Amino acid sequence: MTITAVIASPLSAAVVDRIVASAPADVEVVYRPDLVPPPRYTCDHTGDPAFRRTPEQEAEWRGILRNAEITWDFPESGGDGPAELTPNLKWVQGTSAGVGARVRRLGLQDRPEITVTTASGIHARPLAEYVFGALLAHVKHVRHLAAQQRSHHWERFTPDSLDGKTMVLIGPGRIGREVARLAKAFDMTVLALARDSDPGRAVDLGVDRVFTRDQLHGMLGQADVVVLCAPQTPETDDIMGAAAFAALRPGTIFVNIGRGTLVDEDALLAALRDGRVGFAVLDVFRQEPLPADSPFWDEPNVQVSPHSVANAANEYDKIADIFIANLARYVDGRTDEMTPRYSREKGY
Repeated sequence: MTITAVIASPLSAAVVDRIVASAPADVEVVYRPDLVPPPRYTCDHTGDPAFRRTPEQEAEWRGILRNAEITWDFPESGGDGPAELTPNLKWVQGTSAGVGARVRRLGLQDRPEITVTTASGIHARPLAEYVFGALLAHVKHVRHLAAQQRSHHWERFTPDSLDGKTMVLIGPGRIGREVARLAKAFDMTVLALARDSDPGRAVDLGVDRVFTRDQLHGMLGQADVVVLCAPQTPETDDIMGAAAFAALRPGTIFVNIGRGTLVDEDALLAALRDGRVGFAVLDVFRQEPLPADSPFWDEPNVQVSPHSVANAANEYDKIADIFIANLARYVDGRTDEMTPRYSREKGY
C-alpha cells in the first residue's frame, strides 16, 4: 500500500529531489509548486500571502490532500486546516521549532493519533549568532562608529565588553543552550529559568545557576542582558510584564527571539523610556508585520528585525535531514523514535 506524503509549503526543487530520492519505495512524495504560495525569499516557509488558487486549482489541491498520510508543514486552505483537509493524516513534519500555537489553532492539540515533529534545534545556531552580533554591535558602539565614519570625524572613546556580565536566559531549550554556550565563550555568567532548580540541571544546560518561576524577578534583578527564547505556551504568555521589567537594573539589554506574546509591549516601551531597558533587540512582536505606526520603529535604543534572524541559507536542507530520518522510522513502524517530537503536555 502506497503512503502519500504531501509537501504543503514552498520548498526548493533541489531539496524536493533529495527527499524523493531518499524516500522508501512505498512512499509517494507529492509536491505541486503551482498549488502552494510562491516563496518571497530563500527558505520562506509560508510564501506570498497574496497567493490565491483558481477554483480548479483549489479542487485539485484538496483532492491531493485527501490522500495524504504525511505532510511537510501544516496544510491550510480557505479557513480549513489539517482536520478538514487531510482525513487520513498520521504525521506532520513542522518547519519551525515553535509549532504549539499553530497546533492548537488548527485543532490538532487533542489529536494524539497525529504525530507532530518539529524543526527544533535547526535555528539555534543562526539565532545565537544574531544575539551575539547584536550584543557586540551594541557594547562596541558600532552605530556610533558608523556615524563617526559618515561625518569623517575622528574622536577616540572607550567601548564596553561582554566579559564579566551576567546573562539571564528565559527558555533554555536548544536555542537557549546554544546562546549559553556562546555566552560562556565570552566569559559571561549565565543564569536560566527552568522547571527544576537542581544544580545538576544547571550542568545539563551549560549555565551557572537555574531559577524557578517563583524566583523570576530575583533572577532578573541580576541581569546585564536578558535573552527571551521561550516557546509560546499559556505558561509563558506575558512572562515579561510590568513587574518583570520593574525588577531589572537600569540599562539592562533586552533581547526577544522567542515570540511576541511573551512580552507586554506597553511595559517594554515604558522600561525603554525610563532607562530600565537600555537597549532592546526585537525580532518578534505581538502583531506581525510590525505596523508602520508602531513606536518601536523610531525608538532610538531599539533594533527591529522582521522575524527573520532564525533563517539561514541551508535551513531547508537541515529540515530535510530531519524529515528523511523520520520518514524511515515512520515506514519501519518506529514512530516512538521520531524526533524532535511536539509534546502536547508541554505545548512545545
